[in-house]
This record gives sequence, structure tokens and C-alpha cells, in this order.
Amino acid sequence: MPVSRPEALLIDADEASGFPNSPLPVLIYRQIIDVAGERAASTFEAMFAAHRWPPEWRYGLFDFDHFHSTAHEALGVFRGRARIRLGGPHGSQHEIAAGDVLVLPAGVGHANLASSDDFAMVGAYPPGQRWEVERGDPARFAAACRRVAAVALPDADPVGGSLPSLWH
Repeated sequence: MPVSRPEALLIDADEASGFPNSPLPVLIYRQIIDVAGERAASTFEAMFAAHRWPPEWRYGLFDFDHFHSTAHEALGVFRGRARIRLGGPHGSQHEIAAGDVLVLPAGVGHANLASSDDFAMVGAYPPGQRWEVERGDPARFAAACRRVAAVALPDADPVGGSLPSLWH
């Protein structure tokens, strides 16, 4: 079954808060899988792995603004719902729910503002990319921007969608 076109969000850098964000769009795929039953997390893991984004964890989303300057990130929501912020402390709010996938370019700030008690996701990254947690520091903004710019573009979309055409 073909994957529907994602929502594509451009998020400007926030130098004052130290969040590089990205010139690449955040991609939000809505309701990619059927989350009925107990296999949603495994379904996301298999999908991400099949598209060369090895899954690394099952967890929620940190409740503080942070970003990863050394890796792109795919997040598959397998339970619950959340109101998140993208772009750092001055960013925009979005609702996500079980079945959704977010693809975050390196440098994009994200945080959980509120979520259901059962909210959980699978996190995956392109091969060879190692993520770290950065909270935004205006004094280190230029260095973070250089790290973000050096992150290789993935050759595949984690859900088999349109990332290559939207990011290249």
C-alpha cells in the first residue's frame, strides 16, 4: 500500500535559545499503521528496519526541549497521544497520536508538553548516526549548526515515503 504524503513543516533556527533546527522539513505521517492490538511497536520496528532506519528504543518523549545535532530521528507513536512542541521553547505545538510517525531532521528541537499516561514511541536512526541530547545553548549555537550541517542525508524514508524527494 502506498504511503500518503506527509505534512512537511519548516522550522526556522532559534539562535536566541540555541536551537539550530533545520532547513529540511519535519515530516509527520498520520496513521501509518493500524494500532489495534498489541503489535504496534513491533510493526514500527519492522517497518523502520526494513527501510534502513534501525530501531533503538521504546519510550516516551522527554518533557524538556532538546535536539540531536548528530542524527536524524524517526519516532513511531505506538500507544496514546501527546501535545508536542517542535522548534525549541518558542516553537509550534502539534498533536500526535498512535499510528503517527515523525521524522525529525538533525537539529530540530522537540518536547512533550502533555500526553496520555500510556503514550509511547519507537525511536530509530539512519545507520551509523549516533544521537545525543542537547538542550540548546546560545553560546554553542554556531558549533551545533556546524554539526547539524555535517549529518549525512539518509537514502531512504523510514516508512517508505517521500523523504528522499523532500530532503534532497
